[in-house]
Amino acid sequence: MPTINETITQEIRAKAKELLESKEVAAFLGFCQGSLPMTTRPFVARSPEEADKLVWNSFCVLNPANYLPELLKSLEPPRGPRDPAPEGPLPKAALLATGCWSRNIAIQIKENQLDRDRVVIVGIASRGMVDQRKIRARFPDQEILKVEEQDHKLKVSGQNFEEEINRWDMVRGNCLTCLHPDPVMLDVRIGAAGQERKNDTPFQQVDEIKNKSTDERWQWFQDEFASCIRCYACRNACPLCYCDTCFVDDSKPQWVGKSIDPVDTGLFHILRAYHCAGRCTDCGACESVCPMDINMRILTKKLSMDVLALYGSEAGMDPEAPLPLSTYKTDDPQDFILSESGAAKEGI
Repeated sequence: MPTINETITQEIRAKAKELLESKEVAAFLGFCQGSLPMTTRPFVARSPEEADKLVWNSFCVLNPANYLPELLKSLEPPRGPRDPAPEGPLPKAALLATGCWSRNIAIQIKENQLDRDRVVIVGIASRGMVDQRKIRARFPDQEILKVEEQDHKLKVSGQNFEEEINRWDMVRGNCLTCLHPDPVMLDVRIGAAGQERKNDTPFQQVDEIKNKSTDERWQWFQDEFASCIRCYACRNACPLCYCDTCFVDDSKPQWVGKSIDPVDTGLFHILRAYHCAGRCTDCGACESVCPMDINMRILTKKLSMDVLALYGSEAGMDPEAPLPLSTYKTDDPQDFILSESGAAKEGI
C-alpha cells in the first residue's frame, strides 16, 4: 500500500502533466530527489515528460516561492531595458504551496513581485517536514546513507546499522509551532485539506530566551551566531530577500562590514531579521540551508510575536490586507516614537 507521500507524489505528477500538456502553464515548480540522503532540490518541469521527476516527501524544506519571480521572468520574451512590455497574456507557471509557502506568495503579490494571474498555486496541506539535523543528532557517530519514509516511521540506515525511529520526533521546530498548515490561497488542491491547529505556546522558543536576564540573552546571541561564516545562504534561500542590492553589499555608504567579526556578523543577522518583520511566515528555509546549524529563526519569530501583539497581524494570512508595517492608523502603538513623559515635558 502506498504511503501518504507516495500518493501525493503521483497526484502532483498527474496534475503537472495535465497543466503542461494543456499549455495552461509553461513550467511547473516543485521538487526532485537530491543527490544526498534526506535531501530534495527545487526542480522546474517544462514538459510533461519531466513531470515524472517530481517528488514529494518530508525533506521538501526549501521554499519554492523564493524561485517564482525569476522563473516567471525567464518565461517572458527577451527584451531590452527600454523595450515595451509584450502585448497579450504572458506565460504562466505553477508551483507547489503549503501553508507558509502560500503566505509568502501572498506577500510577494502585495509587494508587486508577482502577477497573481500568472501563477497557478497547487496547494498541499503540510503534515510537518522532518529536520535532518535532529536525525543526524540521533546518530552522531554514524554515516547515514539512506532514510526511507513511512507515514509515521523513518527507517534510517548506513554501514552496519539500520533503525526505525518515530517520524514525529524528528519534525522541524517551525512545523511544530505552525498553526496554519493549509494554503491560504490555491487554485488546485493535492491531497486532503489541512485543519487549523491549536497551540497555547506558539512562541515557546522565543519565551525561553526572553525570560533570561539581559546578560544571559546577550550571551545566547553571541554563542548562537559565533559560528556564522557569512556565506549568505540564509539570505539567498529567503523568499523575502529580493532587493536589487542587499544592504550588506551596499558600499555607498557601507552599512555593515563583511568580515566575520562578531559585530559585523551580529549586525547582519539583526538587520536581516528586521527587514523580515511583518513579512516572515516562519517557513524555516533560512535554517534549513545554514551549514553551521544556526537557530536564526528565533530572531524573526520574536518579531512575528511582536507584530501579532502590536498589530494583530500574521504575515500573509489575508492576501487582501495591506502589510502591517506599510500602513498607519491613528490608534497604532507608538510608545517607541514618543513616551507619555516626553510628551508632557513638551506640552503635547
